[in-house]
Amino acid sequence: MNVEDIAETGRRIRAAVATVVVGMDGPLEIALATILAGGHVLFEDVPGLGKTVAARSLASALGLSFRRLQCTPDMLPGDVTGSYVYAPDTGEFVFRRGPIFTGLLLADEINRTTPKTQSAMLEAMAERQVTVEGNSFALEAPFHVIATANPIEYEGTYALPEAQLDRFMVRLSVGYPDHAGETAILLARVRRRREAAEVPAVLAPGELAAVQHAVEQIHVDPDVAAYCVALAAATRQAQHVAVGASPRGSQTLLLVGRALAALDGRDFVRPDDIKRVAVPALAHRLTLTPQAWAQGVDPAELVRAVVGSVPVPPSVAAARA
Repeated sequence: MNVEDIAETGRRIRAAVATVVVGMDGPLEIALATILAGGHVLFEDVPGLGKTVAARSLASALGLSFRRLQCTPDMLPGDVTGSYVYAPDTGEFVFRRGPIFTGLLLADEINRTTPKTQSAMLEAMAERQVTVEGNSFALEAPFHVIATANPIEYEGTYALPEAQLDRFMVRLSVGYPDHAGETAILLARVRRRREAAEVPAVLAPGELAAVQHAVEQIHVDPDVAAYCVALAAATRQAQHVAVGASPRGSQTLLLVGRALAALDGRDFVRPDDIKRVAVPALAHRLTLTPQAWAQGVDPAELVRAVVGSVPVPPSVAAARA
């Protein structure tokens, strides 16, 4: 599979999702690039903007097996990973798999469950396995998590632990649609004559792994890698930041930037690919100082300032312009 095939596959996936999801072209392209890069996606915004529909539609188009986990305050870790139950017919305890055993898990309103239950996903997201009572169970491959979250100011929400946030390659904000987009949403609902909307599968089972393998072949100039490191390092020195982006942040810049290049039909990464993913990849990894938090400083604005201040290496800026 070459870059033209990847770009065409991406266009077909976006076109399929667009039959249901309106006005999310930018966030959905970043989300698709994140999946192609092998990562997990967090949609964070106010209720009612279509985050759940977008996640379900993307899973359908990718041809992945799909499970939805509605997170609630009384949910236990075993409700996510599964647990051992007694089988009367055999007299033994057998492992009953939880919803995390799927190709794509939608963790809906993830920050409405407790940090303990949120942390039950950490091993799965990092190592593609779960451990229950000392026994490890491998997950499907590919395995991805798309989570939705409401702003922390909303009643009944818990802050996601820093380690949990760091496992999401990107955090995306959907935002309100414009007037034309919201009108299109209403008219699409009228045409369907039902609430449910179906998205046809673009990829057959197993094809996503082939696309992800092809993305791994995209060329990365060493100076582009150095640019990613410079951006992440600059967040650690930024004003109002107590803890900056970790090396996982710079790696995310490179991996998602590479997938964006492939979706654009290119076999090399440009600095613009890195800049495009900088806010979704880095903003949620910053820990603000208490004073900045109290003043309502926006981490996204800090990342934008960093992108504007870190120069692009001359060799990268001049090459393949």
